[in-house]
Amino acid sequence: MSDMTIIIGSDHAGYVLKSKLVSLLASSGLSVHDVGCQSSDVSSDYPLNAAAVCEKLLMLTQVQPESQVVRGIIVCGSGVGVSIAANRFKGIRAVLSHDLHTAALSRLHNDTNVLCLGARIIAPELAFAIVETWLSTSFEGERHQPRVDQLDALLQVHKAQSHPVHGAGCC
Repeated sequence: MSDMTIIIGSDHAGYVLKSKLVSLLASSGLSVHDVGCQSSDVSSDYPLNAAAVCEKLLMLTQVQPESQVVRGIIVCGSGVGVSIAANRFKGIRAVLSHDLHTAALSRLHNDTNVLCLGARIIAPELAFAIVETWLSTSFEGERHQPRVDQLDALLQVHKAQSHPVHGAGCC
């Protein structure tokens, strides 16, 4: 896993767990980029923190050699908000995981590249195990690849068919 770069971020509710994960990942020899937040004392908006992770991940994926794997981890109170925000980005396949089985299946079948965790839901020890499982599980490819390809295709179709917001020329 030493050929892996991890982009990690959190909101204020996930800051303490994120900090522990940064230490764990760095001690494992991984390249870790912490994009914030930097304190649990000041409220931080989870959509912006999720966006920071996703934007950096997508940028690094474009400039790093194919042999260098780039993945993201985002932590908030429940993990729900950051997973919703992350999945708004084309090329991001984020999973909210509170158990080892979901973490493994998300990699095996969905080739997830962002892991979302809920600091108020799981203990740090479980979070560490989820991260280790997620990072060490490879995508099976084959029959799953067409489905993964359809995810970005769905995003494109939806954008092309989107309707104006209520009150802005609609109805």
